[in-house]
Amino acid sequence: MSGHLLFLTGQLAERPLRRVLEGLDLGDTTWTVRQLGVKVAALMTADMIRRRLDDTAGADRIIIPGRCRGDLAALSEHFGIPVERGPEELMDLPGYFGLAGRRPDLSAHSVRIFAEIVDAPRLDVPAILARAARLRADGADVIDLGGLPDTPFAHLDASVRALKEAGHLVSVDSMQSAELLAGGQAGADFLLSLNEDNLWIADQVAACPVLVPSQPGDLPSLERAMAHLEARGRPYLADPILDPIHFGFADSLVRYHSLRRAYPGAQIMMGLGNLTELTEADTTGITAILMGLVSELEIGNILTTQVSAHCRSAVREADRARRIMHWARQEGSLPKQIDGGLTAIHERNPFPASLPDIRELAAAIRDPNYRIQVSSEGIHCFNRDGLHSFDDPFAFYPHLGVQEDAGHAFYLGVELARAQIAHQLGKRYVQDQPLRWGCVLPPGPTDLEHCDPVGPTRKPRKND
Repeated sequence: MSGHLLFLTGQLAERPLRRVLEGLDLGDTTWTVRQLGVKVAALMTADMIRRRLDDTAGADRIIIPGRCRGDLAALSEHFGIPVERGPEELMDLPGYFGLAGRRPDLSAHSVRIFAEIVDAPRLDVPAILARAARLRADGADVIDLGGLPDTPFAHLDASVRALKEAGHLVSVDSMQSAELLAGGQAGADFLLSLNEDNLWIADQVAACPVLVPSQPGDLPSLERAMAHLEARGRPYLADPILDPIHFGFADSLVRYHSLRRAYPGAQIMMGLGNLTELTEADTTGITAILMGLVSELEIGNILTTQVSAHCRSAVREADRARRIMHWARQEGSLPKQIDGGLTAIHERNPFPASLPDIRELAAAIRDPNYRIQVSSEGIHCFNRDGLHSFDDPFAFYPHLGVQEDAGHAFYLGVELARAQIAHQLGKRYVQDQPLRWGCVLPPGPTDLEHCDPVGPTRKPRKND
């Protein structure tokens, strides 16, 4: 890395930015910091930058604050050099410049996700298509139509055909041979699950069978079914079945390990639902561990479900986990400090600012607008009139002077409640932005993108 960088910032962030940059080893790269006359860097707009920046100081690149919105392509064209958006937090600058390791490329993975619609017989075809679209958006590669005991699935054929027409890979999951046969004849890509007793179905359809033991834990029967299809040159997936905790969990892990050791080239499937659905615990951690096992054993297929309410983001979690584990395996590294998508409750570096840093910033404030930050010591709310620090949002109210300003009081109440959650759980808090919950929530716009700049965040108290 070489050349000259021009950093644009606001009045309050100028000194902290310089301090961070002075601590970085950027090699031959030089830098300049330009403060554009706005207090809060995030309030800079592309038009403001274009009007106020009359000299690029010989820069090869311009770096603007991460929360600064605007058309970077238009700015790059205007100044004739690349304009880039930096990280949202100054403390993340080392990683931005690759000084904390390469940015992981999570575009690749080696695991196919089957996402089961467990109540498919009770849904009509449009509802199945809508559910499938959501599952695919979350990362599913195959839509699995689950059959239900003693529940007719008269529209199975139509469902498979509609899903195929919509561009989905489809599997049919049933304990009824008639439904498996019908699904295969309708064009399903996979059938879950065949064993020694109904292998004849594989001779009737082109669908790839997923093989399971004839009886729970009977690994030899699974191996015989595998040998049967191999003799016919038919592809298959083998699933020894992952059992729930206290109902054979440890033994089932041994079966997966034994199967991989005996058949190093076999295509294997693991169903995660017996752990995620049947263990009352946050699924991100369970999924991470299971996907680590999947990665070590080079299992190429998983089946996941979203039945229980606490499993409602299971597909997104599996998708993120397969990418993290793939990257870690390719790099020969631990699955750590790669991506924070599976750390929904806590974060690795929740409090980038210390109490002395916050006190220094508070001392520089000259306007009545309140800033809120969180450190390991507590929640801190400050403006030109002083700094208040508490653990409980209610403790701030008598000190803020907003008793006659309902809008401002409401805004501060929301932000202080978020700050309390961040402080209690150990999460990163950024004023005017929602807390981040990793991949348990679908990606979406931040509150800042919808924030009215003349709303409560910028509104002075009435007694000012």
